[in-house]
Amino acid sequence: MDHRLSPEHEELRRTVEAFAHDVVAPRIAEHYERHTFPYEIVREMGQMGLFGLPFPEEYGGMGGDYLALCLVLEELARVDSSVAITLEAGVSLGAMPIHRFGTEAQKRAWLPRLCAGEILGAFGLTEPGCGSDAGGTRTTAVRDGDAWVINGTKSFITNSGTDITGFVTVTAVTGRKPDGAPLISTIIVPAGTPGLTVAPPYSKVGWNASDTHELSFADVRVPATNLLGEEGRGYAQFLSVLDEGRIAISALSTGLAQGCVDESLAYARTRTAFGRPIGANQAVQFKLADMEARAHTARTAWRDAASRLLAGEPFKKAAAIAKLHSSDVAVTNAREATQIHGGYGFMNEYPVARMWRDAKILEIGEGTSEVQRMLIARELSVG
Repeated sequence: MDHRLSPEHEELRRTVEAFAHDVVAPRIAEHYERHTFPYEIVREMGQMGLFGLPFPEEYGGMGGDYLALCLVLEELARVDSSVAITLEAGVSLGAMPIHRFGTEAQKRAWLPRLCAGEILGAFGLTEPGCGSDAGGTRTTAVRDGDAWVINGTKSFITNSGTDITGFVTVTAVTGRKPDGAPLISTIIVPAGTPGLTVAPPYSKVGWNASDTHELSFADVRVPATNLLGEEGRGYAQFLSVLDEGRIAISALSTGLAQGCVDESLAYARTRTAFGRPIGANQAVQFKLADMEARAHTARTAWRDAASRLLAGEPFKKAAAIAKLHSSDVAVTNAREATQIHGGYGFMNEYPVARMWRDAKILEIGEGTSEVQRMLIARELSVG
């Protein structure tokens, strides 16, 4: 496939590349060290239309496509992953379920503000006792007249506790099938609803300028019209959302991997040892060559998956391959970049230290590497 970008996509990529270097890079280190959310950067991204990229103009979006979103995520992650994951989760997990499965009234109520970056949506899937086993959801929602009453706990929820969080879409058991299997539905819970408690932010290894909380629901009551999509179809809905999201995470992972190349190349050209730049040493040159090759193949993988998605072709296996490969590439490149920087790579003043801390979660979030291998094997009809 020809993965060369159209003039419009290339212009978008260059615009966001400049934004990442001129706006994000000078500010993000302070947010990262203080564990604060970069509201001013998010506001500017909203003004640029980045949160509305893949959504129709009638709902306040930019009328673009998923490739455009992924290009933006890669360029942002070349500089910082906290900002990139804020956008990725806000679009793929916050707004996309509303766009895909919402009623016209729900779309009109939420999408314009989501597309403008005025509010963020969160997706409450993971629970303390069931991470990869999403089918083991224990949160419940019971119908009581014209309302749903929700009880349960959700863990590791991105964009769930900011000052601009508008809602969280919650997966919950709403009934049982004849064989006893749970019927899982998704329900929109607006921020500030009585009974919804946002725990203090997690103390994380990385993504320190990203917002992540545990959420608890104690007799949280929301209108029955807050059901998103069909009752009992929530499991299928979030699986389709995650399939697309894996392409986005792959693009983000590729960005981090390429950022490691960028930083290491600049360092190797200026750092001298034994009377010459360390980049003159073949050992360093080979590390950089391998890092660049890995970033290139990761980019090829996610663009292949994205092109299949846009063409309306099956893309589940391609998305799983892209996510599996690119997250591994991100971790490897971050480790090698730290090695090239030596002792300075262990100092937080250097971006590669941040990249090293941010990389590991990419092998876990939105489907662990083990889950990706299960999906690939299933698509191959192994066993």
